[in-house]
Amino acid sequence: MREYRGTLDGQPLRVAIAVSRYNETITRGLLDGARAALAECGVQPDAIDVAHVPGALELPVVTRALALSGRYDAVVALGAVIRGETDHYTYVCAETARGCSQVALETGVPVGFGVLTCETLAQARDRASTPAKNKGGEAARSAVETANLLASLRPSRAGAGRKAGRQPGRAPTRPTVRGAAPRGAAR
Repeated sequence: MREYRGTLDGQPLRVAIAVSRYNETITRGLLDGARAALAECGVQPDAIDVAHVPGALELPVVTRALALSGRYDAVVALGAVIRGETDHYTYVCAETARGCSQVALETGVPVGFGVLTCETLAQARDRASTPAKNKGGEAARSAVETANLLASLRPSRAGAGRKAGRQPGRAPTRPTVRGAAPRGAAR
């Protein structure tokens, strides 16, 4: 019987972070936690790119674009949704989670989900500013571990894999956006 486990070795990986600007006092802490966790995993600072999106609902479309770019082994989605007086909270939370999960399933690129869904601002602060509880760091570590696990599950062929320069978590080809010509191609 074989067992597969991902590792937290981020040295060979390129990681993108998509972070919501909404509730920025909270998401800044999540971003700091994610960057710190990636550094602990050995991801080089120049192998980390950050995309700032308006709000949590924009995270799925941006994580999808990052995943499809072929430049990243993993993507981390960070945001904070805090319950208000209307049902808006319920829809934003559900669609953001569903969308980010769908991105990972469609692209094969892991998406670490670090979107807080809290009842109060105090709960959100606790999960973004306390190093031991920082959900941005948890999401980043999860993305690294999953990228490495996926790489270990791919069938190996003579000359394939890291030795041939293939990066963990990266699919061999990425489809282009429907109706769009690849860069440099004539229309």
